[in-house]
Amino acid sequence: MRIVIEGGTIVNEGRTFDGTIIIEDGNIVDIVKGQRTKVKGSLSPSTFDDALINASGCYILPGIIDDHVHFREPGMTEKADMDTESRAAAAGGVTSFFDMPNTNPQTTSLETLEAKFAIARQKSHVNYSFFYGATNDNVDTFPQLDIHRIPGIKLFMGSSTGNMLVDRQEALERIFKTTPLPLMAHCEDTSIINRNMAMAKAQYGEDPDVTHHPEIRSEEACYESTRLAVELAQKHHTRLHVAHLTTGKELELFAPSSLITAEAVISHLYFSDADYQRLGTRIKCNPAIKTANDREALRQALTDGRITVIGTDHAPHLLSQKEGGCVKAASGMPMIQFSLVTMLELVDQGVLSLERLVELMCHNPARLFEVRNRGFIRRGYRADLVLVRPNTPWTVTPDSILSKCGWSPMEGHTFSWRVERTLCNGHSVYMDGNVDTNYIGEEIAFR
Repeated sequence: MRIVIEGGTIVNEGRTFDGTIIIEDGNIVDIVKGQRTKVKGSLSPSTFDDALINASGCYILPGIIDDHVHFREPGMTEKADMDTESRAAAAGGVTSFFDMPNTNPQTTSLETLEAKFAIARQKSHVNYSFFYGATNDNVDTFPQLDIHRIPGIKLFMGSSTGNMLVDRQEALERIFKTTPLPLMAHCEDTSIINRNMAMAKAQYGEDPDVTHHPEIRSEEACYESTRLAVELAQKHHTRLHVAHLTTGKELELFAPSSLITAEAVISHLYFSDADYQRLGTRIKCNPAIKTANDREALRQALTDGRITVIGTDHAPHLLSQKEGGCVKAASGMPMIQFSLVTMLELVDQGVLSLERLVELMCHNPARLFEVRNRGFIRRGYRADLVLVRPNTPWTVTPDSILSKCGWSPMEGHTFSWRVERTLCNGHSVYMDGNVDTNYIGEEIAFR
């Protein structure tokens, strides 16, 4: 199938221009500046694989690469699975995802890693890969990892969902010294969190209200753990990528163009601690959403180079699992379906440019993890693309949510941008509100 996308405005590698994209066998074979008026062999635009796609009025972006998701399979499929969450990804313009290892069983052996790939080959409607999880005692397996199949190794330097905490100094030193791949770290100091939790329980009871969550998982807890990670990376020359920064203080540890990089996620860029009053535990996540000043610092870092990647930390739970406070309510929220349109809202607010959004959500994840032939609109690259239309208001309702958990902190919110079509390897996996559930994405290749 030869597919021609015409009439749209292409945003790629710092440039925005009218152009036509020609796709053959799932690859981009040509990018023509200016508008074409006639293309032979056009088919009805209502079919999933059109010879001609009219993108008039739309912006054409590279497909989003989300470097940080929790699709919960295997082991927690009551709240999410590879099928449902990849549907949500496609509807949100996300064409590739990297899933985290804190599943059940954990992805901390070659066998459990391969089992996840086997599930994705059957169920994922977009492109996929998986982080390998570091533990206190599995460093000896690192040399056996195929560096061409996975993006990196995930390290939990703070306790979070899945009980994968690595807190022994000797183990941390070995991991930072030995890793053959980028090391993505969740940084929170557990001893500080435990101390803060004990104080909160003494003052507020056994399950403090969620408004105290950022006091318990505090700025100090985040900063001290991130500082240690950066020091270890500098000592061992490790390619460190720190997940989900939440504080302005942590940003002091990062510099533009450094080999040590940082991720910001949608929830910390969009919400602040004032939103706990309105949304309660729906926005409870680890690390915690913090102050409006911290949010502003993170937003500024999007444009000065200190933040390299925007991810989602998409982490669904059933609403019943979100009941309670700081102790009982689960941490995490589903965000992948609404990540792109949320960031486009910040573009409209002047927080960052559309070109910078594409850099942070498409180009930089591809560069950082050395993704082969994705993340850019280039000749010879896989045709992972998303068409978004501005000035098309729509409101998030429960029946529009594709994540299996069935809820979103964005319910009731009206967006002005709409994801109109998502192409994965040249195939229209999402269009007109529908996901082609017969389509299966590809395993991502690296390096």
